[in-house]
Amino acid sequence: MSFPDFRMRRLGLSAAAAVVAIAMVGTAAAQSMVVRSTGPSASKYPTGAKLKSADKLTLVAGDKVVLMQAGKTRTLSGPGTFGATGTVQASQSLGGNVTRMLAKGPTMRSRGGFSRGPGDETPADIRAPNLWLLDYREAGTFCVLDPAVLMLWRPNMEGDTALEIESGGKKTTVAIVDGANFRKWPTDVLPVQYGTDYRLSGGGLAKPVTVRFSAVENAPDTVEGSIDMLMTKGCSPQLNRLVDTMSEAEAG
Repeated sequence: MSFPDFRMRRLGLSAAAAVVAIAMVGTAAAQSMVVRSTGPSASKYPTGAKLKSADKLTLVAGDKVVLMQAGKTRTLSGPGTFGATGTVQASQSLGGNVTRMLAKGPTMRSRGGFSRGPGDETPADIRAPNLWLLDYREAGTFCVLDPAVLMLWRPNMEGDTALEIESGGKKTTVAIVDGANFRKWPTDVLPVQYGTDYRLSGGGLAKPVTVRFSAVENAPDTVEGSIDMLMTKGCSPQLNRLVDTMSEAEAG
């Protein structure tokens, strides 16, 4: 084989490889994942299920499935039959909320509390503005990015309150003063230990809440990576917080 023929053949193989790579990327991009599933058909479309572009979802009354594709969510409500993929236009302003939700290293300067007027109640659906803030109303497993800066968060900033934390026979009280909705986790008395239960009470809670921590060594930078990580570690409160924020960014 002559050199020109060899070079042309090599170029042809490279082009073919590029086409295959593009096709593979396109296929991966076309996939969607179930990030929330409720209703009678929830077992058919469990959270974490990966769907191909040609798949169909048949939902009945009462079903609601939230799909994620290319970093955006799409909510399907039954009854009806739906394709697994579809075009989603996201709100730019609400997309900023998703960015803030994923930001690493929340500080006391961040604001995310609700300021009430006289006689007003705190909305039940207000959520912490960042994944790494521990909303102490939420029971379950909480993924910790950096124990040294773990912050407790409450949904309002009015009035002094005292939150009691108990674990392994030790107990401490954390005071959150009027005008603040953050307070650092008391690592000096109750260091963050993984796989250990912590009982939280007071602080405006209607009943005690139990949380346990799971370590996160390297937090993903993408929505997809974050959702995969939260699912794998079973950090449901944070997963729900992120999915809710993404769902709000859906246009229409």
